[in-house]
Amino acid sequence: MGFPPRELLELQLRNRADQQDPDWHRRYAVRSGIEGTVCEFAHGHGMRHCRYRGQTKAHLQHVLTAIAVNIERLSKQAPDESAPARPPTAFQNHLDQRGIPRLRSWRAVS
Repeated sequence: MGFPPRELLELQLRNRADQQDPDWHRRYAVRSGIEGTVCEFAHGHGMRHCRYRGQTKAHLQHVLTAIAVNIERLSKQAPDESAPARPPTAFQNHLDQRGIPRLRSWRAVS
């Protein structure tokens, strides 16, 4: 059994204390939602390895795969079922907190 250096132990204790904060839980909830999508791409659609060489071709593969995944998700919805309301982005929250009006073309907040 080994003991970590004092600096590492103090860092671990500080991080564990930070994880008790409600703000940390709110930020982590966003991350966990994103990680599910990333996991779906990596494992379900073979995005761990690119078929093509070069940044431009790899980017094109990622964009086309994202489009295909969105089409697949939409095809699983019932025709009369509308998409669930999406929460506002961090940028939209920032604008709302400061009272800055948003363009009508931006996503609607429910």
